[in-house]
Amino acid sequence: MGPRSYHSRWRCTIRLPRKLDVVEVRVLGCLLEKQQATPEYYPLTLNALVAACNQKSNRDPVMDLDDADVRRALERLRAEVLVWPVVAARAERWEHNLDRSWELEEPGKALVTVLLLRGAQTAGELRTRCDRMHAFGSVGDVESALRRLAAGPEPLVAEVPRGPGQKEGRWVHLVAGTAPERAAAPPANPVAAPVDPADRIAALEARVEELADALENLRQLLKGRG
Repeated sequence: MGPRSYHSRWRCTIRLPRKLDVVEVRVLGCLLEKQQATPEYYPLTLNALVAACNQKSNRDPVMDLDDADVRRALERLRAEVLVWPVVAARAERWEHNLDRSWELEEPGKALVTVLLLRGAQTAGELRTRCDRMHAFGSVGDVESALRRLAAGPEPLVAEVPRGPGQKEGRWVHLVAGTAPERAAAPPANPVAAPVDPADRIAALEARVEELADALENLRQLLKGRG
């Protein structure tokens, strides 16, 4: 089969063969986020991914998942070829396959990431929250990228009309199903969630594991040169 016919067949691949559940959405969002924001620690070990899923900051809703919850979600996503395990020196790691499956470019990837992790948001909020992953020049640039993601027979995002007390519409992802008719009103007095000590411990454990992997890789490299 020649390159052209292969490319044509790949372009017909279904982006989302089914609706994803909330844990699967969180797992994909975290893999996307860490790949862009901290690529030196990507792909992620299971421990690091669980810690990322349970972060209290930059997450809506806040979750309390355990290893088994995340492992089951990974296996379901693996069956859809949306994630894949990578064999590392000391531990199994996981990476997403969304660049290909969802045909994501850099601006769209950043937007999808923040929508998966934080729910409905305005274009202005998305511009600010995407800054670590992609710097948009203006809100207009954000809206243009969103409209590209919303186009075609399999859109990944949709704009939701403004709800009561809101000055503008919000954007939502569609990987868990259809968009609501109106965006939910934000909390009247949002309060920052306190940092959970368990989160810090999990993050430190993941960091130790990352350093151990790096040390093992360096040892193997030096051994090969000896």
